Amino acid sequence: MGSDIFTKMKSSINLTNFMSSILSIVMMNQSSCEMMKMNSKLGPTLPENYSCYRCGNGGHHIRNCPGSGDKNFEAPPRIKKSTGIPRSFMVEVDDPNIKGVMLTSCGRYAIPAIDAEAYAVGKKEKPPFIPQEQPKCEEKEEPIPDELLCLICHDLLSDAVVIPCCGNSYCDDCIRTALLESETHVCPTCGQSDVSPDTLIANKFLRQVSQQTS
Repeated sequence: MGSDIFTKMKSSINLTNFMSSILSIVMMNQSSCEMMKMNSKLGPTLPENYSCYRCGNGGHHIRNCPGSGDKNFEAPPRIKKSTGIPRSFMVEVDDPNIKGVMLTSCGRYAIPAIDAEAYAVGKKEKPPFIPQEQPKCEEKEEPIPDELLCLICHDLLSDAVVIPCCGNSYCDDCIRTALLESETHVCPTCGQSDVSPDTLIANKFLRQVSQQTS
């Protein structure tokens, strides 16, 4: 009789321990799920110069944007990045509403130097009765800036294109020839392989500057 009672007590204790273990596991799983939900709401760690694609402000991801639930919210115009334009050709500005403004890799607003001159001076047409200035006879040719030289032929860029692997600019013909002559399409500057000529992007800014320089 006494042994039966002891056996029942032992079974009851084991069952209690078992249920307690199950409860602990369930609570741990719930806690993990809650942490995962919180992390998904907070989103991944964002870089300092990251800007929300909805409101343009930093510090949060687009899915956590404060203006997401506001139907009357008007997103600001998207600002292009200054990819492919050398820093020496950019002028930093404080006003993001200036025409032609871009976002640099440092997260600052800037406009191309050509646009900066036009913005500061403005286009002024000379009256028709003012005679045009005659070109000077002896003008020394200024050296071509390094930013306008092709890294392959070392001459003024012709039909400038940007290579996606390292962001450098070359003459369209020079870089296409270099990639096609390489068995694995290796970039001549950074050594990245499998770079297809079809991925080259026209550098409209450097093309414009090169035309004005030539």
